[in-house]
Amino acid sequence: MTTVELVGGIEKRALVLVDYDPQWREAYVEHERRIRAALGRAAVDIEHIGSTSVPGLAAKPIIDVLVTVEDITAEETYLDPLLGAGYRLRVREPGHRMVRTPARDVHVHVLEVGAEAAEDYLLFRDHLRAHPEDRDLYERTKRALIAQDWADMNDYADAKTGVVTEIKERARSSRP
Repeated sequence: MTTVELVGGIEKRALVLVDYDPQWREAYVEHERRIRAALGRAAVDIEHIGSTSVPGLAAKPIIDVLVTVEDITAEETYLDPLLGAGYRLRVREPGHRMVRTPARDVHVHVLEVGAEAAEDYLLFRDHLRAHPEDRDLYERTKRALIAQDWADMNDYADAKTGVVTEIKERARSSRP
């Protein structure tokens, strides 16, 4: 059984989708600099992921950042510095940590180098950037789901799993 620690417990938040905003890229760059300054070489790679990283895709206005580290269990190398840089711990689970800004508008996902989830984030992002038909399918799905009332934003995210899996399968099959 996977143990997921949600620091602060379940949160009910108003979920809204907004049209793509080019300023999301600028916000990502600002946080990439902040993370690099805090982690130095402990951050093997830093990438803009999630819907805000896909031009033309409507999204919740939350910037998702992927940080890969050599050893996810060595929290002293990345978690303490991220907390010192002003981020707050939200999720601790095997193989994944997530910190966020106090305003909850930036989520930083920390995974180990080579983690399947890290590769999936990039595969999904890159496929949506290159395939407008799947980008449109994903946006339609999000719009239909966001219209519902969700007790927790994680429930909304879980509800997208089917279409995300379908798109990732197409992405994998279209790779050279």
